[in-house]
Amino acid sequence: MMKIYGVTGWKNAGKTGLMERLVAEFTARGISVSTVKHAHHSFDVDHKGKDSYRHRIAGAQEVMLASTKRWALMHESRPPQDPALAELLSRLSPVDLVLVEGYKRDRHPKVEAFRAETGNPLIAPEDETIRAVASDSPLEGLDRPVFDLNNTSAIADFILKEVGWKQDRSEIRPNIVPPPLRNDCFALPAGVNWIPVDEALERLQKSIHPVTGREEIAVDLALGRILAEDAVAVRANPPGPNSAVDGYGFAHETLDGGVQVLPLVQGRSAAGAAFAGTLPAGHAVRILTGALLPDGVDTVVLQEDVTLQEGHIAFQSGVRAGANTRKAGEDVQAGEKVLAAGTKLRAPELALLSGVGLSRIMVRKRLRVGVLSSGDEIVPPGSTMDVAKTYDANRPMLLALARGWDCEAIDLGHVPDRRDLLRDAFDEASGKVDVIMTSGGASAGEEDHVSALLTQEGTMQSWRIAMKPGRPLALALWKGIPVFGLPGNPVAALVCALVFARPALLRLAGGAWAAPMGFEVPAAFAKVKKPGRREYLRARINAKGEAEVFKSEGSGRISGLSWADGLVELKDGELSIKHGDPVRFFPYASFGVC
Repeated sequence: MMKIYGVTGWKNAGKTGLMERLVAEFTARGISVSTVKHAHHSFDVDHKGKDSYRHRIAGAQEVMLASTKRWALMHESRPPQDPALAELLSRLSPVDLVLVEGYKRDRHPKVEAFRAETGNPLIAPEDETIRAVASDSPLEGLDRPVFDLNNTSAIADFILKEVGWKQDRSEIRPNIVPPPLRNDCFALPAGVNWIPVDEALERLQKSIHPVTGREEIAVDLALGRILAEDAVAVRANPPGPNSAVDGYGFAHETLDGGVQVLPLVQGRSAAGAAFAGTLPAGHAVRILTGALLPDGVDTVVLQEDVTLQEGHIAFQSGVRAGANTRKAGEDVQAGEKVLAAGTKLRAPELALLSGVGLSRIMVRKRLRVGVLSSGDEIVPPGSTMDVAKTYDANRPMLLALARGWDCEAIDLGHVPDRRDLLRDAFDEASGKVDVIMTSGGASAGEEDHVSALLTQEGTMQSWRIAMKPGRPLALALWKGIPVFGLPGNPVAALVCALVFARPALLRLAGGAWAAPMGFEVPAAFAKVKKPGRREYLRARINAKGEAEVFKSEGSGRISGLSWADGLVELKDGELSIKHGDPVRFFPYASFGVC
């Protein structure tokens, strides 16, 4: 809900100058501000001879002016009259604070600007809505605070306290972008070549940190975003004691033994329309689910347990004190932290934030993920029937993954095996993305130009992961931008993206490191596995609740990706799996793939 505060005063009292300084002060503190200015006498926002003037004179009810810098809507008041402040406020887009200059007769709180040299008297003694005075000279005998007219910071602090703003200046955190990753962040210790999956994940987690800035947005637009700071309840939930059922309310202490017979008062208490007044002792009132408990009510009896007759209700004894009621704040107390910074916001979190009175929140900006394909053999799908060419399946897959992980997916296109073109593509991407994912060219062969270029001119670290599929994982920085070089085979690219890129991107975006949640199911297959590498098999759950695996483990068998519902993980050691043995199954959904 927008906060409203006014600046008022006589002519030449310094109102506009104070408004200007306050807007700059609040904006510097990270508070979004809009203003409303009351114009006097014959002042007009439009002038004779202008095209917009001609539109209005011709009879247009509203005229909108737009340029590359701003737009403005002019609404004709007919007959000419001052537009009501409430009407003007209703036309503003949501912000944290609206500062109103003028409109001194309206009942919102205000600070009065005062200059003694004008010879005008103070408005303040006559108007209780004026909460303080900003004066260019000392004033004595006033029953409200007096600030130096030029002490903008102190006046701003007072206004924020008046409107119930929860942050003080020490808590305001500007939109600071974290530093880039260190040049050696992906380096492995000397002598380490093959690295187990768990160790690789641990090293990756320790090497990265959030790289995104912050922005304030409306809660209803925050699905999939990551909180940049703790969310604190503005109001308790429930805000007041209320009824959990449809029934009849009364004071429990007025009951006596045996069957209870209570006279009903006129009226009722409904959600949003509370009973007015205090319930007399020994009486009952009709009350509906969610309605506030009137004064004098602490217990509600279900309507199904009541006989209603001749303006009285009757029910059996045994109703406990406080039955069928909810206490104020029994779910969440005002001022309580409801969500921690780093939380990724789903529909349930948006409900919680809205329910405790938060309409705007500070979130991380979306991580910009660029996806690049490379290789002379790669061509757009359907562009040729040449069997020597390979349709580009990885780029649409990786772009879809990035979008599904609530990142801003940026298509960097396809680059052939030319290092000058790869260099240009990386240079261009470094100015518009936060992280790059490539597919193909990540190994150390003579045609692996991505890894070669990153080794020559970036900070390349080739991690030989002890896993199947997806052994080579190229990690590098290009002009401070992290680069994930994924294998070229689609199956290996997907597995590496799910296991390594997904938690890393979430952390870079400002969220918590995310490990997938798996569960054990019986195997619907038999397999002998050699020690040394972790294996991920494309799998799905059959009607018996068993994990079936795809008919082939080949990294190029792309149909298995769609056939599967997830991955079976086989740990690093030697295994001999028989039908019915427990295996660990990770649904695609546990990797954020829906």
